[in-house]
Amino acid sequence: MRRMAIGALMALAASMVQAQEIGGIFQTQANDDGNIGMVEFYDCGGAWCGRLIRSFDAQGNEVPSPHIGRNIVAGMVAEGGGKFSGGTIWDPGADKTYRSKMELRGDRLNVSGCVAVFCRTQSWIRRR
Repeated sequence: MRRMAIGALMALAASMVQAQEIGGIFQTQANDDGNIGMVEFYDCGGAWCGRLIRSFDAQGNEVPSPHIGRNIVAGMVAEGGGKFSGGTIWDPGADKTYRSKMELRGDRLNVSGCVAVFCRTQSWIRRR
C-alpha cells in the first residue's frame, strides 16, 4: 500500500514537471505575410494559456499589434508525455477560434488548430 502511494506521488510529480516545461516564450511559425509572434505560456487556472507578447514583420522588425496581450492559446490541459489538449487557438488574421492540441518535443511545440477532423499544424520554437 505504501509503495503504491509513493509510486502515485512520483507519477504525479513527473506529470507536473512535464506540464511545467510548456511555461515560457515560443516563436510562432510565420503566417502567410511572413509575420511572426512571440507567445508566452502561463498557468491559467490549472490549464495553460498563451498570450501574444510581441509581433515582428517578415524583415524581423518589431511591429505594433492590437493583439498584444490577448490569448492566442487558451485552456490547454496537460495529458503527460508533452501532450496538451482540450483547449483552443485563436487565429487573429481570420478572427476565428479553433479546437486545439499541442505536443512539446524538446524546444519545438507542434500546435494544431482543428475544424471537424481537419487540422493544420504549426511548429513553434522555444525562445525562453
